[in-house]
Amino acid sequence: MAENCKQIAVLGSTGSIGTSALEVIAASGGRLQAIALSAHSQFDRLLKQAQEFQPRWVVVTDPQAAEAFDWSALPVDTELLTGSEALCEVAIRDEVDLVLAAIVGRAGLESTWAAIENKKPVALANKETMVMAGPLVTKLAEERDTVLLPVDSEHSAIFQALQSGKSNEVARLVLTASGGPFRDYSTEQLKNVTIAEALDHPVWEMGPKITIDSATMMNKALEIVEARWMFGINAERIEVAIHPQSVVHSMVEYVDGSVVAQLSPPDMRLPIQVAFDYPHRFMGIASRMDWQHGFSLDFWPPSESQLPALELGHQCASAGGTSGAVLNAANEAAVGAFLAGELHFTEIVPACRSILEMHSFDANPTLSQLIKLDRWAREEVTRWVCA
Repeated sequence: MAENCKQIAVLGSTGSIGTSALEVIAASGGRLQAIALSAHSQFDRLLKQAQEFQPRWVVVTDPQAAEAFDWSALPVDTELLTGSEALCEVAIRDEVDLVLAAIVGRAGLESTWAAIENKKPVALANKETMVMAGPLVTKLAEERDTVLLPVDSEHSAIFQALQSGKSNEVARLVLTASGGPFRDYSTEQLKNVTIAEALDHPVWEMGPKITIDSATMMNKALEIVEARWMFGINAERIEVAIHPQSVVHSMVEYVDGSVVAQLSPPDMRLPIQVAFDYPHRFMGIASRMDWQHGFSLDFWPPSESQLPALELGHQCASAGGTSGAVLNAANEAAVGAFLAGELHFTEIVPACRSILEMHSFDANPTLSQLIKLDRWAREEVTRWVCA
């Protein structure tokens, strides 16, 4: 192990972001080390990761399932911890230099909060944390004098492009979107979408929840809310452009008309490494641009069928308060219902809109209020599905 290596807690190590992060760590030549790994399931994969990376801690958030699994092959110096509260315990350990928050969905909120509260830098791949509690999270990070480093390719691109000017010189942020597998579909065609079709993303390899969000454009709605709080830019100055090649990951337009973009092939290892090594840059393993062959980059505005989800994102980014938590919870529940065959693809966004309109808005909620609203919104989606 190299001296002064950065010790990283990889929370959500068996998911797509987590596995890419471990590839970055493995290729770092000892500059980076995985001191903790966590998973909710996929224990076979977690065990193999532990054998390869020899972490200090392995966390399994499902205690009953963990008890039934054979952990005898776990490295002798690796401690097994169980239960969701163990995520918070690991996130605040003195030995941890940076926390990668890569747990999908609302489940990542508490451990991210604990890390920030204990002045740990957080590489944030869990956009739901910012959607649910963006104002509270950014305020806490400021109070604790720690940094939030975006891992989403779009927010990483904006983070990098913002180095070209001052905050008061920014005219607008432009989030790019591949458009998902149905970017050319009419409203009528969308009515016949199957689960398998929705899970077949044309560019990115992601988990099922994020892949469905891409297909509905709800991922971009959530990213609008995340960008609002991550970068302190009003919602009306955040736009979305469809860019099918996924090479331009997002752009910042400055008041003088200059547009600064970050380009790279679609490869999540790059934004992960940017976050891990910030404020430095080192040689990496991410795919490179090939300038020896011609290629084109296309951009166009969202279609009519894509606008409903984006409108919800702008609405929640403008309103703040409790709206983001409700939208996020309703969407997670609606996507789950779709994947279970209980809800049609074209009903996901309307379900979210319905729950959002039903809730009692509070402009200045506490974290406990947001957690209660999260449960309420999920229950309401269940009732909406059964109605």
